[in-house]
Amino acid sequence: MPAGEAVRKLHSCFASMPWAEQVASGRPYRDLESLIAACEVAWSGLDLSDWIAAFAAHPRIGESGGHSPESSEREQKGVRRASPETMAALAESNRLYEARFGHVFLISASGRTADEILAALQGRLRNDPAIEVAIAAGEHRKITRLRLERMLSE
Repeated sequence: MPAGEAVRKLHSCFASMPWAEQVASGRPYRDLESLIAACEVAWSGLDLSDWIAAFAAHPRIGESGGHSPESSEREQKGVRRASPETMAALAESNRLYEARFGHVFLISASGRTADEILAALQGRLRNDPAIEVAIAAGEHRKITRLRLERMLSE
């Protein structure tokens, strides 16, 4: 795979061009685990502004769009079956979260119901901002790993 295509595909999994370029520069990877190890090294070099920019590429839970809309739609399919009341609570909790932390709420939504996500969101509203950004980054890593697994299986 040409370098430009590798960067583009990696960037579709995690919206940071410096990260995608660094990970792509280490190709080829012998397996998923060696790719993930390279991702971890690249993640360790990101500063807070890089993480916040990557977070911003995601739609709010319960909404469509973002940097990789097909992936987000697939990952949030459990939310789509939520009641109107739960969707309203998610929207309000998203608003409170963003007002408190300054970035979109991130959670690896695959396989979770809207009620589970809402409970996690409401629970995380109590976190200290420094703790919360670390949790959001960990969730982003999970999301990226799922996207990489899917990308490699296609």
